[in-house]
Amino acid sequence: MHQHDFAALGLFITGPTYVRDEVKQAALLPEFGHRDTENKKRFAPIMANLKALAGLPANTDYQVVIYNGSGSTTMESSIRSLVAQDDVVLNVSVGAFGDLYHKMAVVNGKKARQLSFEPGRAMDMEQLEKTLQEVAPQVVTITHNETSSGVVNDIVAACALIRAHGALPLVDGVSIFGGAPSRISTARPTIYSTSTQKSLGLPAGFGIAFIGPDAVAKAEKVEFRGYSSDILAQLGCASKMQTLTTPNCTLANQMFVQLDSIVNREGVLNRFARHEKMRDMVHAWVEKLDGFELFAQEGARSPTLTAVRCPQDMTVNKLKALKATMRVKGYLFDSGYGKLNDALAAQGRAILFRIGHMGDITMEMLGEYLENLEQALEAR
Repeated sequence: MHQHDFAALGLFITGPTYVRDEVKQAALLPEFGHRDTENKKRFAPIMANLKALAGLPANTDYQVVIYNGSGSTTMESSIRSLVAQDDVVLNVSVGAFGDLYHKMAVVNGKKARQLSFEPGRAMDMEQLEKTLQEVAPQVVTITHNETSSGVVNDIVAACALIRAHGALPLVDGVSIFGGAPSRISTARPTIYSTSTQKSLGLPAGFGIAFIGPDAVAKAEKVEFRGYSSDILAQLGCASKMQTLTTPNCTLANQMFVQLDSIVNREGVLNRFARHEKMRDMVHAWVEKLDGFELFAQEGARSPTLTAVRCPQDMTVNKLKALKATMRVKGYLFDSGYGKLNDALAAQGRAILFRIGHMGDITMEMLGEYLENLEQALEAR
């Protein structure tokens, strides 16, 4: 047997996240054929529990699709399938992952425009409305929870505004789904994209899409949707509780066990409440630290991760040293989103680190981590 020097670290980054032992053990459940009757035994409960976690009724007009890949796979599928050749797509960004949605539109040859807000700030509805009037887009992409900065947006208000201007709203919910209400039933996005490795507490490997009825009508009018990125092809398989391409059967087994635990053991509302308590714990911890402060604007702070603004004397190299110190303590520390910190440093502004508090992390685990991190910060 090969001996590997793999470190067992507590993950307090913003994904991948901590995976419980029960979920790890679920990887040992039997493999199955993805076109066999065994497949439905996994994916029918998976899709039903995803709807429950999304706050959608069993008879919802939203359909759930499991993509092989990640949240980015699902987001790109929404661009390929829902933005026609002559459409203008407006990509609204409050950070790096809003920028990513824009990049996807550009590299797929779409007529893309971008509205960007200052990092740490949520979408401003007045500015969004002004831009909608100026650009007159057919499609608009927005971010529910910006992973680079810890900002959460009001997608109910944003989707209503976008629809009032005759456009289809596409929502990236990658780092919040499973840790807070999705708002899908009230926001009514055309598509809501997420993935397994963030607040669901699972390994990476699947993108998840909640697809509304207007997505089907629009996709039918869009040419060159690709193969695995074709929403209509994906929906055809999803209607049979299948995936379009061969799934990671190991991850499907883990997802079956984890979603059953979330919905039927912990309870969806209890899970959301735990994430709020973890957010509040981190906020209280930051507020007592001398020279550190919360980065995201008040009223728009994520329940699943927190970005912390450092004192002015903290450098990128010092954060890297802090990461090494925390590794020795048994933790993987998140030294901030690299491109954002580089940009802030270049402007002479204070940089950030992040704390992921999502998925199956407990209050006890988080408290212990914060205690160790505080000691490391004091010793820096």
